[in-house]
Amino acid sequence: MKRKTVGILGGIGPLSTVYFMEMIIQMTKAETDQEHIDMIVLNHAGIPDRTRFILGLSDENPLDVMVADARKLERAGADFIVIPCNTAHYFFDKIRQSVRVPILNIVEETVDYAVKTVPGLTSLGVLATDGTIESKTYQRVCEARGIRCEVPDAEGRAVNMRIIYDQVKAGKPADIGAFLGLVESLKQRPCEAVVLGCTELSVVKRDHRLKRPDIIDSLEVLAESTIFACGKQLKTETETA
Repeated sequence: MKRKTVGILGGIGPLSTVYFMEMIIQMTKAETDQEHIDMIVLNHAGIPDRTRFILGLSDENPLDVMVADARKLERAGADFIVIPCNTAHYFFDKIRQSVRVPILNIVEETVDYAVKTVPGLTSLGVLATDGTIESKTYQRVCEARGIRCEVPDAEGRAVNMRIIYDQVKAGKPADIGAFLGLVESLKQRPCEAVVLGCTELSVVKRDHRLKRPDIIDSLEVLAESTIFACGKQLKTETETA
């Protein structure tokens, strides 16, 4: 099998991009440098805010910048591209149409992972930015698979946005009590599992070492899919410990 190189369209946000790279390295079954995955990374922090544009709060359209970045990755030799940002998938179709190489879709990969791993899944809770929720990115993918998608109420969404923007993106500690409260409120709907549909929330999960089968980390799912797309294997739990 030809050795594949992944192109990472990142910087949205910068910390979650670096964590995504680290995650790929830690999850790949490899005993030498040469057995790890080749990556071309654009950690482009200057991409305009996706949620603000989607909600009509800014006229700075991030699409042209992301299209240009995708083309840069393609020209640099990426065999396929990943975008470690859920909100950016509002623009997914147009970015995909701008390049010849495939792009993995974090939302589709995550919902498909939930279908495969959660027994009797009928309802999936999603914690995400207002941009992702208002654009119904997860809702449409869940509906296509016959799954109900639940999101926080207005108060819960405000709490979640504070965690994402005022805490994680600002480089401050996340309010873990508020975070877990959001998870539990979705579980009580009821939902069989809750997706962390914003990669900043993946950082919260990492920082607090949360290991719960009912919390599905979209960034971790994308890392796993990236490893498989490169023809590599995952470390076993014993190897990871």
